[in-house]
Amino acid sequence: MAGKGGGLTHTATEAGIMVKTLRILGMSAALLALAGCPPTYPKCESDDHCKDKGEVCVQGQCQECATDANCKEGFVCDANKCVPKPECTGDTGCGEGKKCKQGKCAVATESKPECSAADDCPSGQGCTNGKCVASNVSTACTFEPVRFDFNEYNLNSTVQSTLASYADCIKKGSLRFTLEGHADERGTDEFNMVLSQKRAASVRKYLVDLGVSGGALDTVGYGENKPASNGSGEDAWATNRRVEFKKR
Repeated sequence: MAGKGGGLTHTATEAGIMVKTLRILGMSAALLALAGCPPTYPKCESDDHCKDKGEVCVQGQCQECATDANCKEGFVCDANKCVPKPECTGDTGCGEGKKCKQGKCAVATESKPECSAADDCPSGQGCTNGKCVASNVSTACTFEPVRFDFNEYNLNSTVQSTLASYADCIKKGSLRFTLEGHADERGTDEFNMVLSQKRAASVRKYLVDLGVSGGALDTVGYGENKPASNGSGEDAWATNRRVEFKKR
C-alpha cells in the first residue's frame, strides 16, 4: 500500500508541474499578444522600425527624411525626399543681372517690348512702357457719320468741327477705323463710286492733318450700294451722302 501511495504522489507532482508550465506559457503568450508584432515596412511606430533602411518614421510611414537634418550636406528635405539644395529661392539671391529660375541663377534676358507706339496695339489700346493697355475713351466720342452736300466731297465747317473732336478721341483712345464713303442714288454707278472714295479720302486727310496717325485710318468707297435710307427724296439722299466710322 505504501508503494502504491508513493506512485500516486509522484504522479500528482508531475501533474502540478505541467499545470504550472502551461500557466507560464499562457501568460507569455498573453504578454506577446499585448506587446503586439512590429509593423510591416513601410509602416512604423518609431524611428527604430525604419533604421534598417536608413530612414525615419514620419506619420506612421518610413520616409527618407523629416527635416533637413536627416539629409547629408548639400541636400535638403523636400516632400520627405532628400534633394540637392537649390542655388536660389528668389531673384534677390542671384545678384545683379540674374534671375532665379527653377532653383538656379540664370542670366536675365530682356523681353522684347510688346509695342513701341499705339499703332502696334489693337484698336482701343495704347502703348505704355512697352505694353498694350486699354485706353480711356470719352463717352462723348460717338463717331456718328459725317454728311456732305450734293456732289461734294469737300468738308464744310460743321463737318470740320465734328472731325476735330473725333481726332482728339482717336488719339487719346489709340483707336483705328475704316472710313466708309457713300453716295446717294443719283448719278451713274461709276461717278458715285469715285465720289464716295473721295469723301472717305477727304475725311482721312483732315484727321491726319489734325495729328491722327495715318496707320489708324483705312478708306473704302461703296458708291450708292449701301444706303442708310432706302427712300427717295431730299431727306433720304442727304442721309445717304456720308462717311461712316467703322472701328477695326
